[in-house]
Amino acid sequence: MAFTKEQKTQMMEQYKDWVSKSSAVFLVSYTKMTQKDIDALRAKAREAGGEMHVVKNTLFDKVLTGLGVNATDLLDNTTLVGFAFKDAPALAKVIADASKAETFAVKGGLLGKALMSPAQVKALADLPPLDVLRAQLLGVLLAPASKLVRTIAEPGRSLAGVINAYAEKAQAPAAA
Repeated sequence: MAFTKEQKTQMMEQYKDWVSKSSAVFLVSYTKMTQKDIDALRAKAREAGGEMHVVKNTLFDKVLTGLGVNATDLLDNTTLVGFAFKDAPALAKVIADASKAETFAVKGGLLGKALMSPAQVKALADLPPLDVLRAQLLGVLLAPASKLVRTIAEPGRSLAGVINAYAEKAQAPAAA
């Protein structure tokens, strides 16, 4: 099916909008996938805060070239593109998990304007979710303050323990 120049312009504008809104873009070859597999992958991508779309390689390549990214070698055969609008590691995890079924292959991706290899996409998928990363960072930031508070409170706690021991010792003979 041939597209008119106006339709191609609209498609390119849509691609630009998706790329600008996403924190990462993942490229997948889907030659062995059925429509049912693609729909299941799209549903999982939506749950992870992203979207999966089939793109026209030449038009998507023009959009990426306009943004200063040379991904021509990744845009061969059929391409299904994942756009991570919220959490890039979550969408990478969805794609990496689905690629274990060997119905499609991860071609690579973009993180900002940096190209990623399939191995780098897998490494991104191995990261914990964003909420867990935030909690770990908060724990690291709060650890020195917590230790300082414990250190400052220790002499008072020790003194209270000594006073309590003397009080119990004094009460013990009185009870006998």
